[in-house]
Amino acid sequence: MKTVAIVGVGLIGGSFGLALRAAGFTGKIIGVSSPDAAREALGRGIIDEALPLADAAARADLIYLARPIEGILSVLDEIDQSVKPGTLITDAGSTKSAICCRATEKIARGQFVGGHPMAGKEARGAAAAEATLFRARPYILTSECSQLEELIASFGARVVIMPAEEHDRLVALTSHLPQLISTALAASIGTEPEAFRVAGPAAMDLTRLALSPYEIWRDIFDTNATNIDAALGVFIAKLEGLRDELRSPRIEHEFENAAAAARRLRGSS
Repeated sequence: MKTVAIVGVGLIGGSFGLALRAAGFTGKIIGVSSPDAAREALGRGIIDEALPLADAAARADLIYLARPIEGILSVLDEIDQSVKPGTLITDAGSTKSAICCRATEKIARGQFVGGHPMAGKEARGAAAAEATLFRARPYILTSECSQLEELIASFGARVVIMPAEEHDRLVALTSHLPQLISTALAASIGTEPEAFRVAGPAAMDLTRLALSPYEIWRDIFDTNATNIDAALGVFIAKLEGLRDELRSPRIEHEFENAAAAARRLRGSS
């Protein structure tokens, strides 16, 4: 692999480029992004050159799609005629079914493998990119690909292989639901002006995700609404159960079960 094209050199795309460098990649990295984003990525040494999509795709051995979901879908509609036969194409989209279906329909010359790094932060853009962003984090791939698995493992990430549909079902519970919980909590606190005077670390920690901009989440809701609705149903039922047991000693068992699950989460991360 001599040339990599990163389409969308923001937080995730920029971190992918920096992780490549840190893992010893000595080839060329081409960026496809807005002029401002490309200048920022060039200034940080994330990319060597900025090119239009068709030109970058024609030169690349690996193409990394790090735009929002709708942007990834749009690229898949137009990229196949530009790529060299056998070019490896992967993405970092937060949902996988719609993207993998589009790739199946549109990509014939290249080899597509869906991907999703379970990593991020509130800050955006290449200025926030970090070579270590993926380290010790799950990185989901929708099919086996030894070249891509080895590359991602070299970043210090933990490769997880699962079908696109299973990915979307599980991240609705572990990623998309937490965003909505944080949003709802922050909005609830916002209805009581005096609450801001007494808010402590718990409120700060649990509302961190509420700082995420809606434009990141719009495409996620559009492409994974059914799974998110099911996850909300599970959560609402748990909340109602806690409400019913608020004055009952049975609530202790819910705390114990939840603590065990929380410990398991931390042990697997």
